[in-house]
Amino acid sequence: MKPIHLIPLCMVLLISCNPNAKKQKADAPEQWIQLFNGNDLDDWTIKMNKHPLNENFNNTFQVKDGLMVTSYDEYDQFDAEYGHIFYKTPFSHYKLRVEYRIVDEQVPGGQEWAFKNSGVMFHAQAPEEMLVDQAFPVSIEAQFLGGSGEGERTTGNLCTPGTHVVMDGELVTQHCTRSTSKTFHGEEWVHFELVVYGDSIIHHIVEGDTVISYSKPQIGGDLPEGFPLTEGTPLTSGYIALQAESHPYEFRKVELLDLSK
Repeated sequence: MKPIHLIPLCMVLLISCNPNAKKQKADAPEQWIQLFNGNDLDDWTIKMNKHPLNENFNNTFQVKDGLMVTSYDEYDQFDAEYGHIFYKTPFSHYKLRVEYRIVDEQVPGGQEWAFKNSGVMFHAQAPEEMLVDQAFPVSIEAQFLGGSGEGERTTGNLCTPGTHVVMDGELVTQHCTRSTSKTFHGEEWVHFELVVYGDSIIHHIVEGDTVISYSKPQIGGDLPEGFPLTEGTPLTSGYIALQAESHPYEFRKVELLDLSK
């Protein structure tokens, strides 16, 4: 009888003995998704406080010269129109890269704490679930802060609207926790990276340095009326959103490497 079992066995041996097989797999290029395509905001959803879904009040979110920008050129006065622009797809395990810089002056009426203040919200609720008068989505936030020219003001900090995390084995319930980053006082581009493993470990990385790490993101604290999840519910995934809080920002890169595949 013909030994047909020898054919697949030989194929297995050839593959396993091929010294280039594993190397070829390891050398495969990473498949980064360009969340911002440099041309338009078609893949994004806008939600601004006091306004219905996708009303881009005063043209706050724009694309200029290949950059995504938060602009206050059409504002006379800021009146708590906090804005968030959400990418269309939720994610769970990923690396996110954002390159941003802070420009120009804060619009009149912006809060003192919102001076040179923006961020990326992640594990966020869906934008269509937000109330009309809801200023911030339930989410985890990595802050993008700038300095005033004097003193220290770290970036890549952690803030937790409607959420808690665990650090060093302890549940963190305070709203914001400072990172160990240096201060960026000027209009230089800052490279930020977020590494997220579902409801496990999360790292904030600024210019190649890990500046804060934590784990077990979960629902907790003050929640919007009617929010469906209860205290302590693990956050395993969610939407990604960039902020507009009264100071102009520019974003030249927003890209993601999906680690769930």
